[in-house]
Amino acid sequence: MDDRFQQRYAQVQALRAHGKGMRTIGEELDLDRKPVRRFLQATSVEELLAKTASQTTLLEKYQPYLHQRWNEGCTNISQLMNEIRDQGYRGSARTLYRYLQPFRTTRTAPAPAAIPPTIRHVTGWIMRNPENLDDQDEQRLTAILARCPELEATRRHVGAFAHMIHDLRGDLLLEWMDRVRGDNLPALNSFVTGQQRDQSAVTAGLALPWNNGPTEGTVNRIKAIKRSMFGRAKFDTLRKRILIRA
Repeated sequence: MDDRFQQRYAQVQALRAHGKGMRTIGEELDLDRKPVRRFLQATSVEELLAKTASQTTLLEKYQPYLHQRWNEGCTNISQLMNEIRDQGYRGSARTLYRYLQPFRTTRTAPAPAAIPPTIRHVTGWIMRNPENLDDQDEQRLTAILARCPELEATRRHVGAFAHMIHDLRGDLLLEWMDRVRGDNLPALNSFVTGQQRDQSAVTAGLALPWNNGPTEGTVNRIKAIKRSMFGRAKFDTLRKRILIRA
């Protein structure tokens, strides 16, 4: 942890404890109001550091490009800022400056660290049919599951439930719920509890070939017609427009 950063946090909190306002704290410590506000809003140094570190995640997808350009001799931060902004970067120049500053000492940029997959990516890999995953995604998911038994169990149960939906095997529902209860998976156990409240309907939905797709489609069409009227007509007019389009 940065000692200077920790000391500054303690100074701000001490001045606030003595009843001094944000402007006075900024004047005494020669700080702008924005960093003073961040110091005051944080409940601990760790929380403040976590928020600061999270800002650098905006740069993650641009790090390979930045390392390449730096090693090619482009060390002008303003130019690099313009280049990654053209690629979609929405962070601040200060974040970029803090990230690139250590490279001025070594004069070269190291190989960028591998970017970990996001929660959305991992969830998508788990929910997707394994046959539809490309080799790279399958390898990354396998590595993640090998390090987390709970996540591996989650994928196994999710896959089994997907097969029940696809094959209309509602008769396997009770067996599947028993297997889920055998694992310490709070989210899936909550899902099973919800299914038990209306188990007959869930079993029918997994066993019968019919679904409410046509009904949902009709409801969506009615809502589209209603929105196109901008709330300026009564039910009678809405009914006529629905019947005309039927």
